[in-house]
Amino acid sequence: MKAYYEARAREYDDWWLGRGRFAQRDRPGWDDELANLRRTIETLPPTRTLDVACGTGFLTRHLRGEVVGLDQSRTMLDVAAEQAPRVRFVQGEGTLLPFDDGSFNRVFTSHFYGHLEENERERFLQEARRVARELVIVDAARAHSSVAEEYQERILNDGSRWEVYKRFFSGVSLAEELGGGHVLHEGLWFVVVASP
Repeated sequence: MKAYYEARAREYDDWWLGRGRFAQRDRPGWDDELANLRRTIETLPPTRTLDVACGTGFLTRHLRGEVVGLDQSRTMLDVAAEQAPRVRFVQGEGTLLPFDDGSFNRVFTSHFYGHLEENERERFLQEARRVARELVIVDAARAHSSVAEEYQERILNDGSRWEVYKRFFSGVSLAEELGGGHVLHEGLWFVVVASP
């Protein structure tokens, strides 16, 4: 997984923006829902936030307050620094956060949790709860997927092929899995849940 995201870093935003390999995908309502997702993130109260697996900073830049972005990929962080210059970026692992207990008020993560297998999920949740009081997760909605989980083949612009584990969620199922919380957004493509 680490090597895949490092290799994908410079083309990652093509997925968000419907460019390159994603230009011909049929994604009804994608642009409107992406705008709603941005608004949902922008309406989160400003606070000290850690964005785990921040990637290119595509959503990080919409977080308000004092924000730190963490990613294991140096190239992702280089792109993120261009997109979100007011954010401080740190290279590190999402399941072993390099921060003291209670360092943040919120942990935010987008399209990271759904790639974690069970033991990784448990470690991430322990770490997120150790460093912050609130967790906000953005991930893929179950509404557009015929399965709850799968291994997907992903092809990059260089033709390389990768196998990636992926899960899909309803707002209720994600909140229950997190041990409680409330759904901030649920659409065809994205779900956002805040959990105390």
